[in-house]
Formats: sequence, C-alpha cells, structure tokens
Amino acid sequence: MKIATYNVNGIKARLPRLVEWLAETAPDVVCLQELKSSDETFPESDIRAAGYGAVWHGQKGFNGVAILAKGTDPVERRRGLPGDPDDTHSRYIEADVAGVTIGSIYLPNGNPLPGPKFDYKLAWFDRLIAHAAELLASETPVVLAGDYNVIPTDDDVWKPSAMAADALMQPESRAAFRRLSAQGWTDALRTRFPTGPMWTYWDYQMNAWPRDAGFRIDHLMLSPEAVDRFADAGVDKDHRGREKASDHAPTWIILR
Repeated sequence: MKIATYNVNGIKARLPRLVEWLAETAPDVVCLQELKSSDETFPESDIRAAGYGAVWHGQKGFNGVAILAKGTDPVERRRGLPGDPDDTHSRYIEADVAGVTIGSIYLPNGNPLPGPKFDYKLAWFDRLIAHAAELLASETPVVLAGDYNVIPTDDDVWKPSAMAADALMQPESRAAFRRLSAQGWTDALRTRFPTGPMWTYWDYQMNAWPRDAGFRIDHLMLSPEAVDRFADAGVDKDHRGREKASDHAPTWIILR
C-alpha cells in the first residue's frame, strides 16, 4: 500500500502535474495540502477521471486539504482538529482507507514571529498532539501525513543558518515535533534514510531548485501498528523540476 503526501500549492494551477504524477506513480492513497480551492470548486471530476475517489476540506484562496484513494472513496472520519470550534482554517482531514486511518495535515507556517501567527502555529500543534494521542490509543495502523511546516533538525535543511530566524526552525516548533514523536510516532522518511540530504521543498526564489537549496518539512508519521508494516519510503524529487510544478515534491511510504 503506497501512501503519499503532496503539497500541491494550488490544485487548479497544478492539476496537470498532479494528474501526471498520479498516472506515473499510481499511489494507493494521497494526502494533498494547500488546495487553495473552496469545497465547491475542488476538481472532483478530474480526480475521478484519474481513477481516484476523494474527500476534501477546502477554503477559497488558501489552505485546504484532501485525501484521495485509488479505485475507492475514502471514508471520512473527521474534518478539522478538535479543541477550537472557532478555528476557520481548513488544515486537517481524516479518513479510513483499506484498514488504515490517514490524516492529511497542513500545519500553520507561523511567520512572521514573534506574533499571532506563530502563537497560532504552536496552539494548532498542541491540538494535533492531543488528537494524535487519541489516535494512538486506538492501537490501529495510523498515518499522519502532510506539510508540517517544521524542519525537525539541522540535518533537514541545506544551510541551517539561512533558516535560523524562520518559524519552521524555532526551538518551540522543533520541541512540538519532538513531543509528537515521543508519543510513539515514527518519522518514516528518516527511518529509511537516517542521514544525509532528503529535501521535500525548494523555494521558487533565490535559485533554490538548481542549487538544491531545500529542506524537509513534509512528513509521514506512523503509529506502531503502521511501523510494523513499513517497507519503504522516498521522495519523487524529479517532479519538483517539471514545468509549473509545486514547490514541494511528493513524498511517500509503502506499507506491507
């Protein structure tokens, strides 16, 4: 079972690249982030024509998450995180597919800092950690996949000093990621590739892609029951270099 996460940076703008990638790699499940599309304008017909059912939680112009499943419809469990009924951001959706519970996550960026955006990032992360604890208690295979907007360690960025002042690398952001991991979640990509460059994002600016000046912020976190089935992981890096591509590359795991 191949499960991928892909921040498309605008599903309507990247639809040709998304459909192309689906046809070439045929993942069984895909978590999408940053749809930048309302629920009404989500391109369901195009996704179904590509062979995938979908559930989505859209928002006009920014945010937005979805889960696609090849040849079937994901069974939605939840949209939005518990803990803040007034939160209007579309950043989380959860569904069951073939016996695996999957959450698609678009964690807040948090810039600029200090300020309300960084505070919101940390508060949202706290809510995610609380919900993740409940998912772990189910003792079933769970995958929390998405754009976490956190660079976990200095090994996950091309040049730590270049990002030192960014919300993605602040001690508080990293501490929250460690708290999530400490519950019992496994970072799939670093399990497969413990050391060395393994980027998932390259900025459109500063010639970042040609210089390979990237970092890793797209993560697939596995419950112990999912780790028992873990077989492989990787990044479809070449898709970042295609015409009108997202600034993220699809990142994936395989579960037996």
